[in-house]
Amino acid sequence: MGPTSAAPEAFTRAVAGLRATAPREEILLEEIAAPQRLAPYGFALSATVLREGDEVASGRLILLHDPAGHDAWQGNLRLVTLITAELESDMAGDPLLPAVAWTWLTDGLDQHTALYTAIGGTITQTTSTRFGELAGPAPTADLEIRASWTPTSDDLGAHLHGWCAMLASTAGLPPPGVTALNNRQRAGAN
Repeated sequence: MGPTSAAPEAFTRAVAGLRATAPREEILLEEIAAPQRLAPYGFALSATVLREGDEVASGRLILLHDPAGHDAWQGNLRLVTLITAELESDMAGDPLLPAVAWTWLTDGLDQHTALYTAIGGTITQTTSTRFGELAGPAPTADLEIRASWTPTSDDLGAHLHGWCAMLASTAGLPPPGVTALNNRQRAGAN
């Protein structure tokens, strides 16, 4: 259910905060339909992260609102995310990657002063090798981040900025203002 005049004020303010925030140019946001059965009110965004014109990560951020509150949420607003990205094959087996990926979320939120509680999630690394009729492409490795947290304010602009910082880290984008050297630039420097 999208925000309407009948939507609670806290939900309406939260949605306005998500809509008013502009991410870095490599992250394309689009409003999508929110799941209908998770809470009385919902709003959702999808994100595509581009690096040199190629999609390198994608994600969804879902805002849930239950005016009656929810014990497990420790509040009446909840943000839920799913992010997926293809990994370099040498990173796929790194035992430290899940812990590092988790800090991409918490550091992103903390750096943007997005206050939260009741945070939890999972980090999954997978590798896929194709055989038989599906054989052909080289093995692939993927990272999937699923997380949710309860914002302690209904001003969600900082949460969106923190989430976008996590997307950028997951996609391997350089920090804002830093230009990554591509292979041609490196070869020309020799």
